Amino acid sequence: MNDVLKNIEQIRSEALKAIENVTGAEALERIRVEYLGTKGRVTELTRSLGALPKEERPAAGQAANKAKVEITQAHKEALEALNAAKVSAPALDVTMPGRRPALGHRHLIPKTMDEICGIFAKLGLSIVEGPEVETDYYNFEALNFPHDHPSRDMQETLFVGDKLLLRTHTSPVQIRTMEKTKPPVWIVVPGKTYRRDDDITHSPMFNQIEGLVVDEGITMADLKGVLTAFASAFFSPDTKIRLRPSFFPFTEPSAEVDIACVLCGGHGCRLCKGSGWLELLGSGMVDPALYGFVGYDPEKVSGFAFGMGVDRAAMLKYGLSNIRHLYEGDLRFSRQF
Repeated sequence: MNDVLKNIEQIRSEALKAIENVTGAEALERIRVEYLGTKGRVTELTRSLGALPKEERPAAGQAANKAKVEITQAHKEALEALNAAKVSAPALDVTMPGRRPALGHRHLIPKTMDEICGIFAKLGLSIVEGPEVETDYYNFEALNFPHDHPSRDMQETLFVGDKLLLRTHTSPVQIRTMEKTKPPVWIVVPGKTYRRDDDITHSPMFNQIEGLVVDEGITMADLKGVLTAFASAFFSPDTKIRLRPSFFPFTEPSAEVDIACVLCGGHGCRLCKGSGWLELLGSGMVDPALYGFVGYDPEKVSGFAFGMGVDRAAMLKYGLSNIRHLYEGDLRFSRQF
């Protein structure tokens, strides 16, 4: 009998000590299972009392029940203490500094387009936009690209229907504007354009900005002055430009416009292939043949036009080696600008 009571006391003492030193809810649950579970030590002990002599069972049973009640009560109090500590802990430390959310910014293409348009707006040109799906007439014929003329081969075109196409340049807006507006006309035309090109310097979809000035007494000197002012504002104040003879169906005379290399300043390097110059845009005096499509008198007015790829302008300004970087959506690239 003494051995049974001693065993009960030992189990009670060990359980209470374990509960007293418990540090977490998981450990407390393990103690409950070990002593009070269906196969726990207290439960097994209670079941074994049936094997004792009849006269010893009452005393042993009372001792076992007392131990079970004390262990259960201790477990309950420990669990309540743990829960109270969890609730009392602050869910939010208001003294901690806040987490600043990541902010986005404009993509390099619209950023560059806005900057270019802003420069020409300060020079007196109004911003005008037009449709991206155009007719053959506005995209080619009214711009002095006769049907089946070899000049059309310069622009590989994406047709979407009978005499409907994705515009190859923003020049159709020049014709549409002159049809509705009497001289003087001072406009800059930004927008998306499409050609069947795809390499490291060309994209099937690209962004273009064209300018048109038609007024009395406009000369090639005015064209050079406007483009010099633009290059100085967009690249740097000391940027030099040069005009090279070229051909465009809608201008005569026509000129390619180069800028001094943005990397070497015109001394010659790998970027400019040793020439000291980088091609920027095409330009020229408006061919008088265009005035016939819009009812202007070529004896009274003259004008100039120019066009540049926004993508190329961004590549030159920021030293990009591949136009595809602008369209891949790689945040590692976009975050640099």
